[in-house]
Amino acid sequence: MNTQQRMLRALNKVTKWRNVFQGWQLGTRSREDPEGQAVRDHREVTILLRIEVSALTAVLVDKGIISLDDFQEAVIKEAVLLDKGYERRFPGISTTEYSIEYDVQKARETMKDWPP
Repeated sequence: MNTQQRMLRALNKVTKWRNVFQGWQLGTRSREDPEGQAVRDHREVTILLRIEVSALTAVLVDKGIISLDDFQEAVIKEAVLLDKGYERRFPGISTTEYSIEYDVQKARETMKDWPP
C-alpha cells in the first residue's frame, strides 16, 4: 500500500467521527435529514482542516522552515484578529479569558432576528 492509500485510509477512518458529533449536537437523525447532513459535512471539514494544518505545521517546524515560537506568535496574532472581527460582526458580544460577555442592549439588537 502506498503513502496516498494509507493517508486516505487514515482520513476515511477518522472522519467517521462526524457521525458522533452530529448525534451529540442534534440527537438521532436520519441520513436524509438536512440539518444532520449539514452538521456531518461541517464536522468532516473541521476534522480534515485540523489534521492538515497540524501536519503542515509539523513539517514546517521539523524541516526548520519556521520555528515553533514563530508559529505560536502567528497563531496568537491570528486569534486576536479573528476575535476582534467577531466582535465587529456581533456588536454587543465580546470574549474575555474566561467567558463570553454581553452588553445586553447592543446584543439584543444584534440577536433580534436569531431563531428562538
